[in-house]
Amino acid sequence: MRVLLDTNVLVSAILFGGSPRQLLEAALAGELDLVTSQPLLAELETVLTRKFEFPTSMTASIRAELEALSEIVEPSQIKRVTRTVADDLVLATALSGTAKVIVTGDKELLGIGSYEAIPIQSPRDFADTLEPRS
Repeated sequence: MRVLLDTNVLVSAILFGGSPRQLLEAALAGELDLVTSQPLLAELETVLTRKFEFPTSMTASIRAELEALSEIVEPSQIKRVTRTVADDLVLATALSGTAKVIVTGDKELLGIGSYEAIPIQSPRDFADTLEPRS
């Protein structure tokens, strides 16, 4: 299944575990096909470096791993949907990448519920829909 994991989900997967890490591990195991864009990967690097003080060499390595794991798409131009350009970028990337679901912890995006027939779910809700590993 083609899935867009929002930056906040990836940060949580890397730092904290839980459902976000379960989803990242499912992608690493080939159970999910990740879709992202260069701007979203750049945002991830910036958050890890500035907010969590990761060394730039580590964030570059994380980005390279995600680039290898994901399909990188060019975000579509869309009409303004949310209050922030960053949230609209998530929607545009999902649309361009024909994602089947957007997984995020962002309250505004979760409040939308879906965009262009792409459901928007929390990490916990989406993880609950996955088949348990044997």
